[in-house]
Amino acid sequence: MAKVVVLGAGISGHTTAAYLKRKLGKKHEVVVVSPSEYYQWIPSNIWIGVGKMTIDQVRFKLKPVYDRWKIVYKQAKATEIHPEGDEQNARPYVVVEYTDNEKRGVTEKVDYDYLVNATGPKLNFAATEGLGPGKFTHSVCSCDHAVETWDALQKSIEKMRQGQKQKFLIGTGHASATCQGAAFEYALNVADTIRKAGLQNMAEITWISNEYELGDFGMGGAFAKRGGYITSTKIFSESIFAEYGVKWIKRAGVNKIEDGIVHYETLDGEYKMEPFDFAMLIPAFAGAGMKAYDKKGEDITLKVFAPSGFMKVDADYSAKSFEDWGVEDWPSVYQNPDYDNMFAPGIAFAPPHAISKPMKSPNGTLISPAPPRTGMPSGVIGKIVASNIVDRIKHGTTDFKHKASMGQMGAACIISAGFGLFKGNAASLTVFPIVPNWDKYPHWGRDISYTIGEAGLAGHWVKLFLHYMFLYKAKGYPFWWMIPE
Repeated sequence: MAKVVVLGAGISGHTTAAYLKRKLGKKHEVVVVSPSEYYQWIPSNIWIGVGKMTIDQVRFKLKPVYDRWKIVYKQAKATEIHPEGDEQNARPYVVVEYTDNEKRGVTEKVDYDYLVNATGPKLNFAATEGLGPGKFTHSVCSCDHAVETWDALQKSIEKMRQGQKQKFLIGTGHASATCQGAAFEYALNVADTIRKAGLQNMAEITWISNEYELGDFGMGGAFAKRGGYITSTKIFSESIFAEYGVKWIKRAGVNKIEDGIVHYETLDGEYKMEPFDFAMLIPAFAGAGMKAYDKKGEDITLKVFAPSGFMKVDADYSAKSFEDWGVEDWPSVYQNPDYDNMFAPGIAFAPPHAISKPMKSPNGTLISPAPPRTGMPSGVIGKIVASNIVDRIKHGTTDFKHKASMGQMGAACIISAGFGLFKGNAASLTVFPIVPNWDKYPHWGRDISYTIGEAGLAGHWVKLFLHYMFLYKAKGYPFWWMIPE
């Protein structure tokens, strides 16, 4: 019997565990370790943050699902990986610390035959002074954060009703933050909420981002077909912001936040300030912070993980210049090069390089988005990791046939721009591939036949449908595996 341990129960980890158990059946053991008792559909946190959904509409408890699937579930946080075991036991294991009320603080060694690191990111609010919940800004990175953000937004709306003008600042809270799409989506929903309340004359909404141009989204921007024409995501994004009355500050690296004031550095090297009454800023992401040790107990963390804390996989991490990178340098099976029984799907893997060209200010500050790996890519990668582990367990396969390079994978993103069955709106964008391939597609970097952008009510219907469809899939209801990632 083989034992597979999955660290994390987000989109990537939950997908991996589901397919592992379905394909391995009762003969093999699947264990999921996650510090939260809930699965949450993160893309819908935006709607919590503007009061259109409740927290329980985007999450559910994991244990009942895993009990039904016969998956062993441990509500705990992984702190150490021992891929060679130790001098007393050669079997590899992870050290976990329980986070549930019953066993909180208790540690345990969990052995494994295969390990899937799907921990996702650490929300690195501490990388920017004053950033985050409990300080001076808000977040929609978790459903708990989004609830607090909606509470704060309601207070600003009430102030506007009482005649006080409010300044809203939304975007990225660090010079190398990613996930611009989530912040972009939230800015549009805030604008729509204020417009529907008839308070747009009392509000000033400003977007602040580390992107060189609007619509970069950490993937170097894109050219897309829209209405029969080919346009850039820069024009696409600027036109939507203009329609919603959102101003913008780009090429900005936020470095400090005080009560009502954001301090940032521009790509030109200037240091500026922007006042606000309400701010929702996305933090930088880092690895989960696990340590790794060899058989003798010596620290091998930097062998297993990149300096960012994300796990190294089958990518080219050599020190090439940005111009020398290619799509072939991106991972395809997400297997650790030193320990072939460890994998890292989703945000947990270390990308080999930036997709957007790295830009530095004259002061040496990197002001540029990190590569995105959220949503659809995370689910797809989780599925192929599960498939390859299953093939290895059942057939001894070491030459994996299931691959999912972001240089050969497409993605679809639907950006909500207002909630409502008949008055909703969304900007829909598909790109293929995610990492541009200028050798294969010299004109646009991507296949323009599959890189398309549109906006309208139909996009909102699709996003609402996807919300319910993917929660249905995640809950493991009948024929869940027929729903694509």
